[in-house]
Amino acid sequence: MGDTDTGATRALVLHPDITSDSTRREASFALEEAVSLAVALPGLEVVGADTVRLPKPTPGTLFGSGKVEELGQRIKSDDIGLVLIDGPVTPVQQRNLEREWKTKLLDRTGLILEIFSDRAATREGVLQVEMAALTYQRTRLVRAWTHLERQRGGLGFVGGPGETQIEADRRAIDEQLTRLRRQLEKVVKTRTLHRAARAKV
Repeated sequence: MGDTDTGATRALVLHPDITSDSTRREASFALEEAVSLAVALPGLEVVGADTVRLPKPTPGTLFGSGKVEELGQRIKSDDIGLVLIDGPVTPVQQRNLEREWKTKLLDRTGLILEIFSDRAATREGVLQVEMAALTYQRTRLVRAWTHLERQRGGLGFVGGPGETQIEADRRAIDEQLTRLRRQLEKVVKTRTLHRAARAKV
C-alpha cells in the first residue's frame, strides 16, 4: 500500500498556510520548495501537492476536523504512503494524524533529517545525522510530555504522572548521544592521525 509500480512510496506534500501567522512565507513559493525537498529523497514519488489555508493550527490535529476528514479520503483514494507537512508538527498532532489517516507522516525537520541521513556518505556524516535525529527526538519528547501535562491540568511539579517515564526516555537518549559523541570523536581522531601519517610520506 502506498507504493508505485516502481516500488517508490507515493507521497503527498501539504503546506499549511496559517493566515494568523504574520511571518508566514508566500504559499506557492513555500509549496514549491517543499516539493523540491521531497523529490530530493530517493524512493519517493510526489503524486500530489497542496496548500491548506487555515486561520490557526488546531492543537490536536493541526487541521480542523473537516479538513482532516477530507484529506483522509484523498489519502485513501490516491493510495498515499507518506504525508509530508511543510512546517512543524507536534508529536501529539503527528500521532493523531497518522492514526486518522493510517499512513506515515513527516514534518519539515523530519524530512530534512531523512535527506541528510541518505546523503551521509562517510561514517562521520552518519554519526552526525544520528546525533541530530536524537536531539530532535529529545526535543519532541519534552514537548509531548509538556503537552500531556497541560492537557491534564498538571502544574509540572517533580513526581507528577509521566515524570518517571520522561526522565527514563530522556536518559536513554542522552546515553545514546554520549555513545555517538564518543564514536564521532574516535572517527575524527583516526582521520586526523591518518592525515598526519600521509603528510609525512
